[in-house]
Amino acid sequence: MHFSCKNHSHNRGFTLLFSSLIAALLLAIGLAVFNISNKELILSTSARDSQFAFYAADAGLECALFWDFQHSTFSPGASSPDITCAGITIPNVGGASFGVPQTFSFDLSPEPYCTTVTVTKFDSPRRTVVEARGYNTCAVGYSRRVERALRATY
Repeated sequence: MHFSCKNHSHNRGFTLLFSSLIAALLLAIGLAVFNISNKELILSTSARDSQFAFYAADAGLECALFWDFQHSTFSPGASSPDITCAGITIPNVGGASFGVPQTFSFDLSPEPYCTTVTVTKFDSPRRTVVEARGYNTCAVGYSRRVERALRATY
């Protein structure tokens, strides 16, 4: 009987050690799963922000192409009319000399996206370069601000 009690106290110490090891193992697995989930969340947010920035750049490019093809707004010597992009009126755009970039910006309200568009016309060889830079947010100091750009040359 004395031997049985001694063995019983030895098993209690082993059980405590075993349960501590199991708890540590489960904690490590839980932290690993949390770390993977957190990285996946950051990656998916980054992909979403990149897509929004691309859409903003596309909206800027399409607006510039529309006003150049339909109204010759950016032709050298043209008057500097107001243009409308995404429901926003942008004053005094166009009419610059060859080789001089013409830049305008607009927000895509109510969303927080914005775009900056530069149109440059060249005389020799005759061509037009439209560059649109889209942003997932208009807040310049935002640490997760994403920029995507599109360029059309014709």
